[in-house]
Amino acid sequence: MSFQIERGLFMLDFSDYHSILGVSVEADVKEIRKNYLKIARRLHPDSGVLEGERDRQLAGQFLSKMVNPAWEQLSQERSRTDHAVLLKLKGQGAMRHQTHTQVLGSLAKQLLTANNLDYFYRTALQDLADRQYQHLDQVLELIAQISELNLVYLARKEGTNEGTIGEPKKPLYTAAAPASTVAPSSTPTPPSAQEQRESLLEQYYRRAEGFMKKGNYAQATLELRDALQIDPNHCRCHSLMGMVYLQQKQATMAKIHFNKALTVNPEDPTALEGKKYLEQQANKTASQASGSKPANNKSDRNKPDGGGLFGGLFSGKKK
Repeated sequence: MSFQIERGLFMLDFSDYHSILGVSVEADVKEIRKNYLKIARRLHPDSGVLEGERDRQLAGQFLSKMVNPAWEQLSQERSRTDHAVLLKLKGQGAMRHQTHTQVLGSLAKQLLTANNLDYFYRTALQDLADRQYQHLDQVLELIAQISELNLVYLARKEGTNEGTIGEPKKPLYTAAAPASTVAPSSTPTPPSAQEQRESLLEQYYRRAEGFMKKGNYAQATLELRDALQIDPNHCRCHSLMGMVYLQQKQATMAKIHFNKALTVNPEDPTALEGKKYLEQQANKTASQASGSKPANNKSDRNKPDGGGLFGGLFSGKKK
């Protein structure tokens, strides 16, 4: 059984783990754990609050496919930190475009214009969270409502100085101080959203590269998939994903990712080498199938076991 939610942050191709666990997007790990344990106890088949076999099966599905994965992601510091950066980016996207705020439920629409943003958000969220798993047929609806609150809250938080969602907070006019009295700021400028995004992508790429060196292709694939969710057109991630598939002798998938990388950057060296290797192997296979003996050339040495192509990829040079 799969659960589809197409409201709130879920509309942005994003898994809103906070809404599944009924906590605010700013909750710390202690609060997250407290809610997780409360939900897990209620959904456990031996809890005594479930009526009938159907409820026990549905509760088990919610626990295994939604609640436990959400806790797994938010309980680990690294994944929780990455998730927080993604949440901020999603909020900024909603703040800029507003298309996803036009189909909100009544509670989220009230949050759009609420004067006391934080109080309204936390009060409304707590009310929904208290009822979230009491009746299993309402679980998905309540998760969707919480995710809508999360979307609006993030959008307004990120739009505080933009005035695009909710009431504008940026003053229309600020008198400039005389040039002679303006002192240089000693506070360092915080990184922009683009810089945070690029930093996060680089972290995913480096972790994937490290896993690939160790032969852990499954984990490398997961890291690159997460990166490509942030930026589906990231050239280096596509070319590295192609190499991961090539190491596993999955030529078709490797070719797909090499082609995507080359669509973004026709000069990407990793993708060019990978695609050249695939073409050489295809020619070699065709020659063998036709009964002719392939020429003894350097392509025979470019195998995924090491050397040439793959030795160059991880020689320490940044592609």
